[in-house]
Amino acid sequence: MVKINNIAINGIAHIALSVKCLKISKVFYMELMPFLGLNIVHESNKSIYFIGSKTGILIQEIEKKKILSMFSQNNIGLHHFCFRAREKKHIYLLEKKLKSIKANIVRGPVNGTWAPGYFYILFEDPDKIRIEVNYVPNKGILEKNINFNPSNDY
Repeated sequence: MVKINNIAINGIAHIALSVKCLKISKVFYMELMPFLGLNIVHESNKSIYFIGSKTGILIQEIEKKKILSMFSQNNIGLHHFCFRAREKKHIYLLEKKLKSIKANIVRGPVNGTWAPGYFYILFEDPDKIRIEVNYVPNKGILEKNINFNPSNDY
């Protein structure tokens, strides 16, 4: 009999984000997601769902009566999420796209200290949910003799 100690998941299937106004968020995400290679697989008056590159992002409007506060990355729950770019130049291309849709760029493009070659841009959606796109060469911290550098952040 074979004993299984873990299931070794195959990545994250999807991330579901709750937003205040789907109409406003749709404008932002319908520009951003196809640019990142994610396509619409569902759209209704309550949600929109994008899939691509083994990633799913669901944007759903919450009931107005359930809105408790604005998003804050310093509260319990989601801090931010990060897409991985295939090439460093893609971070610069994304910067141009974000500027064209007047997205709030929090930081970047800039180098990060967490792994050798870490390069990223951090920005916000209309509800101030933070999204990062990074590029890390080779296998990043999965390379032999390379460790995660928590810096002063973690």
